[in-house]
Amino acid sequence: MKNRGRNGFNHRMISLAFCLLWPTLTAASDKPVIAPAKFVYCSVCHGMDLKGNRNIQATRLSGMEAWYVSRQLEAFSKGWRGTHDADLPGIEMRPMAEALSAAEIDEAAHYVASVSSPMPIPTIQGDVARGASLYPSCGACHGSRAEGNQSLGGPALTTQNDWYLVTQLRNYRNGIRGQHAEDTYGQQMRAAAQLLAGETAILDVVAYISTMQPKEEN
Repeated sequence: MKNRGRNGFNHRMISLAFCLLWPTLTAASDKPVIAPAKFVYCSVCHGMDLKGNRNIQATRLSGMEAWYVSRQLEAFSKGWRGTHDADLPGIEMRPMAEALSAAEIDEAAHYVASVSSPMPIPTIQGDVARGASLYPSCGACHGSRAEGNQSLGGPALTTQNDWYLVTQLRNYRNGIRGQHAEDTYGQQMRAAAQLLAGETAILDVVAYISTMQPKEEN
């Protein structure tokens, strides 16, 4: 946390450099995603077409609902996320969210929701059958097919990178995420993660979620 200001500065400098290079990068893409100028820096960490970047643990944004994006940006800006010393990606994300006004958060959320990209390739190995037996407690909020349920605050899981789901379940279980008293949904998830006893349970349920990816349209 001591280096937060310096890290934020470096991140913004990288973002500026990426903005200058953006026309060249999109010219090489068959189907470039043109972001509003103020949100081009999202691709610095979250990747082209917002598909995520495992090397720096940056989540996939493509396919994420606008209401959930707004909620998470607000969580970062309010200090509900990105405050734990073990959450380095969150610490990097916090100043990005804090720089956005309420109107910009809404605009960013709708931009993210408009971006589509190929479904992520499963990378997690687990016992799918056991994962199916563990999933019902997750499905209570996220839907029987992990399609998401806005009324209960549960985002879709099927469009997310499986490695990121594993990381976040670990974070919730270990109190790295969802520990702030005002983060109601985060606290609910933290309690739910406790039901997954051990690392194997997390891998199994995420492996099962990966089998429910929606079919891509031709």
